[in-house]
Amino acid sequence: MKISVWAAFVIFIFFFLLLLTIQAREHDHHTQQRERISGSAGDVLEDDPVGRLKVFVYELPSKYNKKILQKDPRCLTHMFAAEIFMHRFLMSSPVRTLNPEEADWFYTPVYTTCDLTPNGLPLPFKSPRMMRSAIQLISSNWPYWNRTEGADHFFVTPHDFGACFHYQEEKAIERGILPLLQRATLVQTFGQQNHVCLKQGSITIPPYAPPQKMQAHLIPPDIPRSIFVYFRGLFYDVGNDPEGGYYARGARAAVWENFKDNPLFDISTEHPTTYYEDMQRAVFCLCPLGWAPWSPRLVEGVIFGCIPVIIADDIVLPFADAIPWEDIGVFVAEKDVPNLDTILTSIPPEVVLRKQRLLANPSMKQAMLFPQPAQPGDAFHQILNGLARKLPHDRNVYLTPGEKTLNWTAGPVADLKPW
Repeated sequence: MKISVWAAFVIFIFFFLLLLTIQAREHDHHTQQRERISGSAGDVLEDDPVGRLKVFVYELPSKYNKKILQKDPRCLTHMFAAEIFMHRFLMSSPVRTLNPEEADWFYTPVYTTCDLTPNGLPLPFKSPRMMRSAIQLISSNWPYWNRTEGADHFFVTPHDFGACFHYQEEKAIERGILPLLQRATLVQTFGQQNHVCLKQGSITIPPYAPPQKMQAHLIPPDIPRSIFVYFRGLFYDVGNDPEGGYYARGARAAVWENFKDNPLFDISTEHPTTYYEDMQRAVFCLCPLGWAPWSPRLVEGVIFGCIPVIIADDIVLPFADAIPWEDIGVFVAEKDVPNLDTILTSIPPEVVLRKQRLLANPSMKQAMLFPQPAQPGDAFHQILNGLARKLPHDRNVYLTPGEKTLNWTAGPVADLKPW
């Protein structure tokens, strides 16, 4: 009797998952040693930034931060909330100094992603004026900006295209990074090599994902992973890009068109109430990111031990100098999406098991989260580690008295209006 290709695939995957379950259970999870992350990445992941840098936090009028949050508390839970929680963390962090003369870094707490639409999406149109206003304030009231024109300052700009301050790539490229931030270090969720919105020296971070929400949905680790490939999310931006060529650079549309009827792929636009639990039952989680490393799927995959399948050419992933993404994930070129089934079914079980063991390492999960209160090795500390590794500052970042390199009148005319 003949069987279809899909039926053969399903039978193969059944035995593949059964083999993984048997091999995993050969090691009792109470006595099994967690696999050490080898090489410099593992060491860096466990670094402690305390004692390696001091940060001065500018005290700005509340209109730049707290009042904006009071106007819309939803900002505390959206994926770009890291700018708020980083501010709160630094206020009580042992790296904070009240003496700016001894500071290695200066931080300006401006909430540029807290102007939300009724649907909860951030509008960046006021952000450039807001940021310019804050920089004008600190440069007028403190001498430290003018010494370096921001080269020893860092800003958290966790929007779609970071400090380009636009959600459409074409417009973001046209705008470029806000001219006044050209010398500063940017902490942002956007990361793509050779892109005008990612300047050299930026620190790429994960999006904010509510830690308590995910913790509440953890299931016992010995429950078998009975789903081969899992994804929930939009495949098309129906309103702006119904053909799917722009949204996620077409990666999501390609996944849907090629695998919507494939029984190995559990993919849908519907988010079930068991979303987090289902992810913990899956071997592979699709991350068709395109240009967007801020997708929560990446964080959720790491937290729930679901091997992230990263579909994004030239991506710069969060804390790439600390998290060994090549060891824990699977990278698939955007052009190879039609071959996803073949690529994933050809990965040997022993490779899958090693990736799962690495993902089980608590330090890996900790680095992707912004918990409150902060915990050693979390995303807050990884940001500080990244800043500490940039020290000491090169002497050429300090300008001679009266020397200026930034053009304060550059950029779109609308950005120059007072905020």
